[in-house]
Order: sequence, then structure tokens, then C-alpha cells
Amino acid sequence: MSNRDFDKDISVANTSSIPENGTLPSSQSHTSDKPHVEEEDASESSLSTRSASIASVADDRQSIHHTLSRNTGHSWPGDKNDVIAAVTTNATQDPRFEVDFDDDGENPQDWSMAKKALVVFFTSYSTLVVVMYSTSYTSGIPGMMETFGIHSKTPVILGITTYLLGLAVGSLLLAPLSEMYGRRPVYMISVAVFGILVIPCALSNNLPQILVLRFFGAIAGAAMISNAPGTVSDIASEEYRALAFSIWSLGPMNGPVIGPLVGGFVFQALGWRWTNWIVAIGAAASWFMLFLVKETYAPAILRAKSAKKRKETSDPRYHSRYDDKKSFWPLLKENLYRPFSMAFNEPICIFWDVYIALVYGVLYLCFVSYPIVFGELRGWSPGLVGLGYMGIGIGGIIVIASEPLIRRMINNHKKDPATGKPYPEAMVSVVVIAAVCCPVGEMIFAWTCTPNVHWIFPILAGVPFGAGNCGVFIYASNYLVHSYGIYAASALAGNAVLRSAMGGALPLAGPQMYKTLGPHWSATMLSLIEFAMIPIPVIFYLYGHKIREKSTLIRQMREDREKLENKKKRAAERAERLRLEEEGADIEKKMDSVPNNRKLGAFFCTIIRDMASGVGLIPPGWSLGNSDLAGMKWLTTTILAAYSLMHDAQPVHEWVERAPRSTFMLLEQTHIMAESRADMLAVPRPYLLDICRRMIDVNAEEASGRINSYDATLSGKL
Repeated sequence: MSNRDFDKDISVANTSSIPENGTLPSSQSHTSDKPHVEEEDASESSLSTRSASIASVADDRQSIHHTLSRNTGHSWPGDKNDVIAAVTTNATQDPRFEVDFDDDGENPQDWSMAKKALVVFFTSYSTLVVVMYSTSYTSGIPGMMETFGIHSKTPVILGITTYLLGLAVGSLLLAPLSEMYGRRPVYMISVAVFGILVIPCALSNNLPQILVLRFFGAIAGAAMISNAPGTVSDIASEEYRALAFSIWSLGPMNGPVIGPLVGGFVFQALGWRWTNWIVAIGAAASWFMLFLVKETYAPAILRAKSAKKRKETSDPRYHSRYDDKKSFWPLLKENLYRPFSMAFNEPICIFWDVYIALVYGVLYLCFVSYPIVFGELRGWSPGLVGLGYMGIGIGGIIVIASEPLIRRMINNHKKDPATGKPYPEAMVSVVVIAAVCCPVGEMIFAWTCTPNVHWIFPILAGVPFGAGNCGVFIYASNYLVHSYGIYAASALAGNAVLRSAMGGALPLAGPQMYKTLGPHWSATMLSLIEFAMIPIPVIFYLYGHKIREKSTLIRQMREDREKLENKKKRAAERAERLRLEEEGADIEKKMDSVPNNRKLGAFFCTIIRDMASGVGLIPPGWSLGNSDLAGMKWLTTTILAAYSLMHDAQPVHEWVERAPRSTFMLLEQTHIMAESRADMLAVPRPYLLDICRRMIDVNAEEASGRINSYDATLSGKL
């Protein structure tokens, strides 16, 4: 076999993985570590055969057969874990051609603070428009009843139900689209469709048409609810992400309050149809705002960047780590199946979905009960009834404004040693407080809502009620996010479906319940139900860590995260090996210029000085003499020891016995190596460079200790 043929084989082998003591791993891909380990063991014999075939070379004067051995007890750059590493890393893509963010301003997290603030404002406003349409509708209910000749509120209240169900369905259907095409295209299309579907609602002449249009309009508008948090996460650094989310949540959390506030005055002045026209105008403004926002989803940006690079260079090797994107239907299937699977099989999701859904349902019941309490019982106009919701809005603003204090309270909790951050249960401490505020505010409202009590008291009762609702929604969602990590979207999607269903169902019972039980006992019953649910956050605060440990999905998530970290580590190691191979090409050129270059000794006589200088062993301009650094002894001994452990180079014992223990002169070393007839062709070039680089931080005393240890180990092997 010629020099070039053998080097080609070595290069091919190193493309997949540096071998472990000469054993090359399989290049077959596997989806899980456990099945792979079994297959690896089953194919060990064939791998050894293949490796031995590659390493078998012929000398012009003497044929030396190199038998590769795994059981040496020596740790080499390609250790046992590298076998698994090779099969779990995509070996078909060269890491050197991976496209990533450069210092070109394309990374959304590198945008200026002003630009990030605008993005947060635009997305918050757009989400507010979608959410406020769910409740501004309630202000126009009397007008629609009069226009369509309907005498019962229940059929008209169905407009709230269909809208909330549309938001739930849309969140599931549209969430995969941002993973495929990015956030910006989804925003542009969905907000446009949402605004267009509001227009026929304003022109409608019958209630069924409004109910259907609101359902499909909500499906389109749900893109803001499902994707806007992702946009905030795209641009905010870890340090300011909680603050960014709090600022963004001003829109969606106050949307339900602003809806009847604006809708009441609009209906009073312009009629119920204008409650739709106002939203259509707001949607148009939202579309133009989002049009100004560039793409923020990193995978979409890098996919476009790699495609542009391939087109400009005509080099198909350029790629991003996100090029293998899933098609719509598999993503849709996953989005539909996993949320419901988690909602029914994960104890954490089961309890939190029920609790949050109940709180959400009671909140939306208020948008039916407030018109009864303030409008029918106190005789307020629709505009003034909308002002009654201000207490709820103020409570939410207080929670959001208190984010720095709440964050400090959370950070004071016990830290997870693995991440250095508080355990997820730290979030629940806020929920426990909020869980008490909700029923307290509801109970105060229950016994102050009648006309014999001053109107300020039921409005003030909305402050703790609104604060509790805001705290539950924000920090219970954060608990699910921190608990389920990569599956957080599915956990939140399942929660959104049940929450929206409850929020749409309870308002239907509102008018009849307040008519039968009266305002006092209707609100009292709701308060007692919320009091009865307080043990849920309390139990999770005290024992949530034990519940999480028993979750099958969380255990799987932890294992997947470890695999991903290992994969990234192996990819970095593989990139380094490829770089070493490139540098090895320069060494080969020097080898070609050396007479009798197949002798290890002759090779080292020519280039060892350059290699040593390159890693800082000897300063540039210095020449090697009898008083070389002790590190040079360690360097040459290590090369010989590694060579002997990898290959059965005979007679190894000769140079071990003859090697001086005190002063290792370079010429003496090369002479011994030459006499041992060691064949340089069997040693991959990257190994030699790697060994030299390990000498950068080795001092003389440490080198001496390592030499003695290495000599003892080597003597035991021989």
C-alpha cells in the first residue's frame, strides 16, 4: 500500500471519529444510546477486523503487521465515549462549514436596547388587540340583542365562548408554522387574516354569522398568543428575560380589562358595530408595526443565511444546524398529540391545568357579572360599567411593576447545583400568595357589590383579585416552563386548551347563576371554590421537587438534555480533529522532502524542532542541545509510549531498556526510535500534533513526574 493510499484511509477514518487505541467506530446513526451500545458490542469483532485492515502496512525491507488492541488501559483522544459520539453526530456535515451568527448584527440578542424595546412594545400591543376583542364584545351585547331581536343573553354570550375556543385551536394549529417559516411570516399573514375577519363581524346581520366569524378570526389571532412569548425570548438575554416578559405581559394581561373599558364607551357613543371597527383599526396598526420587525427566530435566520451562502459560493457544504426542519404535518401531529397526552398523563399538568382553568374561568365570568352588578343593579351606563374593571387592571399592573422584587424573592430560594438557578418550585412561592389574593378579592366583591354599599369597594376588591389572577397566570406558566424545558410549549398548549374551554363555558352560566343565587352568594360560591383550590400550589411548593422526580417525561427530558450536551461536545471535538488533519497536511509536505521519510527517527530529526517551537516548548531561535527542557523528554517518551500502546511495534522493549532515565537528548531519542524500526505511516498525523500541544502548560517538575509514571505503566504493559 502506498503512502497516499494509507493516508487516504486514515483521513476517511478520522472523518467519523478518531479511533480508540486504533479501533474505528461504526458510522451508522442511532436515535438512542442504549440500542447503540448493544449494536456496538455486537459489531466489535467486525470493527477490529476493519481497523486492522486499514492499519496493515508494508515496509520495503520488512513487513510489519500492526494488531490494534482495545484492552490497553490507556486513555487516548478517542476513548470509549467517542465511539458513541461518532454515531450520534451527523458525520455528513463538515463543522467547518456550519453557518452561525457573526458580528454582523443578525443575531436578535445583539440588537440595541431601543430596537428590542420596540419589538416588545409591538408584540405586546398586537397581543392586546387580539385579547381585548374577546371581552370588548360583551359591551355590545345589549345592542346585538336589540338588533337581532334576541331576548336571552345566553346565545349572545356564546360569542365569548367561540372566540376563546378559537384561540385554543389556533394556538395548536399555528404554533408549528413559526418553527418552519419563522415568526415574521406567521405574524404578517395571521394578523392580516384576523383583521379582515373582524370586518364582516361589523357588517353582519345575524348572530350565527358573528359566532362563526369570531371563531375563525380567533384562530388567526392566536398566532400572537402562541408566538409572541417566543419572540420576546428570541431577543431578550437570560439576565433581562423575566423583565422583558413582564413588560410584554402588560398587553395580554390587561387586554381583557381594556376590552370592556374601551368597548363600553364606543358602544355608548357609536353602537355595537363600532366595537368591531375599533378592533379592525387596531389590527391594521398592529400589522404595520409587525411589518417593521425583522425576523427574530434564530433557526429561521440561520437557515436563510446558510441558503444564501450556498447560493453565493455554489458550495453545497455550507449549512446550519437547523437545516433539517420538519414538515408541517409531523409538527402538527406532535402539537396535537403531546399537549393532550401530557394533560392526561403528567400529574404536574393535570393539577395545574385544572387550577389555572378554574381561575381563568372565574375571571371571564366577571365580564358577565360586572355588567349585571354595575349596569343592572346600579344603573350605570355601558361606559361607566367598563370603568368598573379598573380595579382588576390596577392589580395586574402592581404585580408586573413588582417584578424586580418578586425576582429577588425567587432568587433567594435554594439553588439547583446543576444549573446554579433556583428550583422551579421557587416560582410557586409567588403563586401561593396569588392563590390567596384571588378568593379574598372575590369574597370582598361578593359582599360589597350591591347598591347599598359604596361603589368604590367592589372596584377596590378587584385589586387583589386582579393581582392574584396576574400572579397565577405568569408564575404558574413559568413553573410549567421551568419544569418541562423543551416540552414547555406542549405543557402550555394543553393548559391553554383547558383554560380557554373553561373561560368560554363559565360565562354561559353567569346570567342564570346570578339570577338564581343572587350576587352575594354567586360570588361567594366562586370564592369558596378558589379557596378550596389553594392546597394545589401549596403542595407543589412543598413537594414539587419530589413530584417532578417521578415524572417519566421530565426524566426523559433530562436524559435528552445530557445527550444533546454530549453531542455538542463531540461535535466540537470532531471539528478540532478536522483542523488538526488540515495542519497535518503541512507536515506531510515536510515528510516528502526528508530522505527515507518512512523512518520515524528521520522524520523527527527534521521537524521535531518546528513542532516543539509551535507549542512553546522552546522559544523561537533557540537550538536544541544537551540541556534541553525536561518537557522534551516527556514529549518524546509520550510519543513512543503512545505508539507502542497503539501498535505492536517490535522490538519495543529494546528502546525502553536503552532509554536513559536522566538526560534525554533529541538525537539519542531519534536514534533509538530509528533502530526500533517503528513505521511512521501507522501514526495518524493529528495524534502527533495533539501530543505536542499538550506540552504547552507542562513544566519540568510535572514532566518528570509524568515520565516516571508513564515508564512504570509502560513497563507493566510490556
